[in-house]
Amino acid sequence: MSIVRELKRRNVFRVAIAYVIIAWLILQVGDTLAPALHLAEWVNTVLAFFLILGLPIALIFAWAYELTPEGLKKEKEVDRDQSITHITGRKFDYLIIAVLALALSYFAFDKFVLDPSWEAELAQTTTEAVTEQSIESGKSRISDKSIAVLPFVNMSDDPSNEYFSDGISEEILNLLAKVPELRVTSRSSAFSFKGQTVDIPTMAATLNVAYVLEGSVRKSGNRLRITAQLIEVVTDTHLWSETYDRELKSVFTIQSEIAAAVVDALKITLLGDEPKVTETKPEAYALYLQGRHFSNQDTKESSERAEGLLKQALAIDSGFAPAWTELGSVYERQAAVFGLRSIDEGNELARHAIQQALAIDPQYARAYAILATVEMHYDWDFAAAFQHLQQALTLNSGDAAILAIAADLDIHLGRVDEGIDLHRQSIALDPVSADGHYRLGRAFYSAHRLDEAAVSLQMALSLSPGRVAAQYFLGLVRLAQGDAQAALAAMEQESADVYRLTGTALVQHVLGDAGASDAALKELIEKWAAEAAYQVAEIYAFRGEIDHAFDWLGRAYDNRDSGMAYMLLDPLFANLHDDPRWEPLLRKMGLPH
Repeated sequence: MSIVRELKRRNVFRVAIAYVIIAWLILQVGDTLAPALHLAEWVNTVLAFFLILGLPIALIFAWAYELTPEGLKKEKEVDRDQSITHITGRKFDYLIIAVLALALSYFAFDKFVLDPSWEAELAQTTTEAVTEQSIESGKSRISDKSIAVLPFVNMSDDPSNEYFSDGISEEILNLLAKVPELRVTSRSSAFSFKGQTVDIPTMAATLNVAYVLEGSVRKSGNRLRITAQLIEVVTDTHLWSETYDRELKSVFTIQSEIAAAVVDALKITLLGDEPKVTETKPEAYALYLQGRHFSNQDTKESSERAEGLLKQALAIDSGFAPAWTELGSVYERQAAVFGLRSIDEGNELARHAIQQALAIDPQYARAYAILATVEMHYDWDFAAAFQHLQQALTLNSGDAAILAIAADLDIHLGRVDEGIDLHRQSIALDPVSADGHYRLGRAFYSAHRLDEAAVSLQMALSLSPGRVAAQYFLGLVRLAQGDAQAALAAMEQESADVYRLTGTALVQHVLGDAGASDAALKELIEKWAAEAAYQVAEIYAFRGEIDHAFDWLGRAYDNRDSGMAYMLLDPLFANLHDDPRWEPLLRKMGLPH
């Protein structure tokens, strides 16, 4: 008797089919329920391991035993003439059909009910758009086509010309970032070594790149001397170097030539035209570089200076799209971060500036990303934000800032795993960005992955000890981990008053000091009622004062508080989820419910 025929007779094949289908169904249900039950990621891993381990055991059991009218017996103890394996086989057939029907029903439910098409499209499109750049955070393998553009050294007699040398470096970096085959480290990481005596191999290892572009700029009146050299880190050899002596009006040509030379030296095949810098009048360009220099400092005072310089640049050349885009970003930050403008005024000015930029240059990727930020945090039009981010990623999938904004949109919509993946890709391009690690830590906190959240937030603080809200979210993580004293210590170190008072009110409530909690809440309301309605709602919700929480959420909605975009996955609102007012508010916001 052949082994195959005997396997069929003992129903081993049927057992295998039934087991695989049931195991698949169990894994799918586990994957769906794990986030809802806040289970750790290892739970599904352990489940999959035991299911795989159980398959050979089930097959051995099916071979060695037989189900008889008297119960389960060893196969060798059953007389062949009295065997009912053919009847048992038909029962297995019915079981397989039933389980298949159940599996197909679950697949249809998951496909068409649990996963709305437009949200699935968001995850698919943003993932596809960055396929060439999908590098996991902390990946040790260095890509052969990876580069960091270090800040060019200012060799001018005037130290104040440093903005110009920095600007040249950043423009070349932006040009190279448009090459799909090349991974370019973001500005904030490449410039983090400025002024430090760190050798190139150390910098390259930190930035995880194979090549470094460095150079210098000497500006004297309308004359420029720009030198650039491309270094292969592993061999410490110069692959290419050049010196350009030109007039200031030729600066755009020089930047394009340097980018083209790098692409050629690295033997990269361009799929389209070589990236070209956007040109303007030299006077406007100098003002634009100064404005961007101050904008990058990201303080209230520098924001005001950036605004004035960018307006001067546009007064000379109103058709310069990068200046309009930078001005739009400045306006948005003035409203969202620095309180220099009201929420309505800042966002409307930002929208107008970005629309001007896109009317001039419909292919300017960063403009779409800034517009998406306004649509997410002010309009709460998440579908429009998705469309503009899709366009931005299509035009420039290697921009760390655009990836981070796309990640935030995923988080807002409850797609936390997809958002975390995009944040990791952003950090791979910008590994020493305090903002990138802060955003990733906040995403981990939303996903209840507390240990990972703490690591990311501590990394953000090591890179920028005064990073706004980083201590606050680290305090929330410690509170969720059950260490209220560590949480209080973190809150006391928070640099922003709004977050410090919010965190103090939360932690003191857990510590049982109602007076201290009320005092912090009272001070928050007295000083920041208009700007921090969302944070007041968080405190009331966390303390179980549900009606007050919804009242303040209503105020936050009326104020167009940007925090409302984060409410879906905000752990502090857990006490509101069963209230009949919760889902109508989500619908009103346009969030999944």
